[in-house]
Amino acid sequence: MLQKKILVAVMGLLSATFVQSQTASLPVDSSAVPSPEEEKKEPVLTITGSVDGYYKYDFGKTTANSFTSFTQTHNSFSLGMASLKFEHKGEKVSAVADLGFGPRAKSFAYTDDGITQAIKQLYVSYSPTDWLKFSLGTWGTHVGYELLDPQLNRNYSMSYMFTNGPFSHTGFKAEVSKGKHGAMLGIANATDYRIPPDGYINKKFLLAQYSFAASDNVKFFVNYVGGQNPDTSKTNQFDAVITAKISDKFNIGYNGTINSTQFWDGTKNTESLAWWGSALYLNFDPKPWFGLTLRGEYFSDKNNLKIAVNPDGCNIFATTLSANFKSGGFTFIPEFRLDNSNKDTFVDKDGMYKKAAANFLFAAVYSF
Repeated sequence: MLQKKILVAVMGLLSATFVQSQTASLPVDSSAVPSPEEEKKEPVLTITGSVDGYYKYDFGKTTANSFTSFTQTHNSFSLGMASLKFEHKGEKVSAVADLGFGPRAKSFAYTDDGITQAIKQLYVSYSPTDWLKFSLGTWGTHVGYELLDPQLNRNYSMSYMFTNGPFSHTGFKAEVSKGKHGAMLGIANATDYRIPPDGYINKKFLLAQYSFAASDNVKFFVNYVGGQNPDTSKTNQFDAVITAKISDKFNIGYNGTINSTQFWDGTKNTESLAWWGSALYLNFDPKPWFGLTLRGEYFSDKNNLKIAVNPDGCNIFATTLSANFKSGGFTFIPEFRLDNSNKDTFVDKDGMYKKAAANFLFAAVYSF
């Protein structure tokens, strides 16, 4: 009886092997097998983020010398921002929810209240082709060289140009890219307003950008934003950014911007008044784990539109030297900054106005 069972099992195994070998030898109908191009791509969720904090010491022993964003402290250990970015991307449609928590995020979303201050970016995009994309929502501005997220900058403290905006736009934009050329055109609420103020809902800002990649190492960007502000003044801002990679260890960046504003005197808009700035960034990386950045910025506020300390306005030249020590996603940034003005703009430790101010800070940034 046992031998019969063994014989039946052996015969069954041989039969299965024969059928399998015959099936494998049959020709395959390639038309019935979907190609990789025909296979439906599932949307991909990507999560990135960062955390940062810093300590700053002002040699004037005051916070009155801080005219730029996010580091307006003295002799204090301070929080920066905890950031989480969720991006869900399909073949043609994608969505981004970029959230930030902390003093840095709160200053960025200064026109918002409550939980909306945690929104850095929130938008949906649709790409009918690989060269065209439409986006609706709120996003970081296209104007300028520096960015909100600290891990995306080489200096930890911000420039005067970044500080005086714009920060973000809420609206609709279309982006086109063809070869070396790119363009963007959009319409949005007033600069930095997610929710327009009462009585302002019929006013919109125009956004535009043109980009050109002269080579893989040299890129140009020309930016524009303009419209009527909630206070009825009219603003036009033109901005240029140039980046150039000289070698694997050295690259440079340039940012220049000019903002022209016409104020409302009750019956008409007055003659335009302007502020402008220009900055050069020299980035040197002798080692993969170590880099240096020297930022030199000239900021002209002779019409007293932004600094508002001296009634005659002022011009400031700010020099910032930052080191970047890197290990994986961690970056340690010691930084020294010296700001010089042509007028008595800053305060010394005795409370007297003077033309120069200096500070030192160190920051820790981790990104993932």
